[in-house]
Amino acid sequence: MNDSRKNLIENNLDSLREAIDVAAIAAGRDPVSIKLVAVTKSHPLSDIEIALSHGQQTLGENRVQELTEKIEATKEHGLACEWHMIGTLQTNKVRFIVGEVALIHSVDRIRLLRAIEKYASQQGIVQDVLLQVNVSGESSKHGFGPENLGHVLEHQQDFPHIRIMGLMTMAPHFEDPEQTRPVFARLRQLRDELAVKYNSPQLTELSMGMTNDYIQAVGEGATLVRGGSAIFGQQYC
Repeated sequence: MNDSRKNLIENNLDSLREAIDVAAIAAGRDPVSIKLVAVTKSHPLSDIEIALSHGQQTLGENRVQELTEKIEATKEHGLACEWHMIGTLQTNKVRFIVGEVALIHSVDRIRLLRAIEKYASQQGIVQDVLLQVNVSGESSKHGFGPENLGHVLEHQQDFPHIRIMGLMTMAPHFEDPEQTRPVFARLRQLRDELAVKYNSPQLTELSMGMTNDYIQAVGEGATLVRGGSAIFGQQYC
């Protein structure tokens, strides 16, 4: 194992965790309520091993092929971890990840819910998911419009093998990350309103915030924060 690489990843993890804890305390929150998802995109198994050995148990991937390869690799090497699918998910790729990941963050359409239900039913499992919400209304962003979330939750009984655990959003990129706060605050408000209106106490999760805006996301209630380059450095070619 490359000692300099090990030191870099461990120091980055320590710094990121400390920053999350400080942001949580400043917002009057318990740091334990926030889970860091280490995004391993393009990084090798050796980096994953370093992160796991340093207590980082939750890992995320954007692409299905890379995700399935890494799930298999960690299993083969006896590495205990929890995988999350965080990227855009095509319906024809659903069968590869249902039952293999602890959480799918990026459910952005009814058709995708139906596909997840199909494969979860075949396996006799319940798959945890988050609904991706296009809070900012940007045409480049995936996700349900806020006005469509109620329709999904009204029909939860149509998906008995899916547990909707909360919401996810991607904020626009701003030079000043403080400008993301209204987006994150709106997602929290939506989550709280929907949990009450549709008697859905399991709606506890808010996946929001990445390397550039996680401080603001934590301040507005994020329970799942993604970190990639802040942990592993820039992506490998």
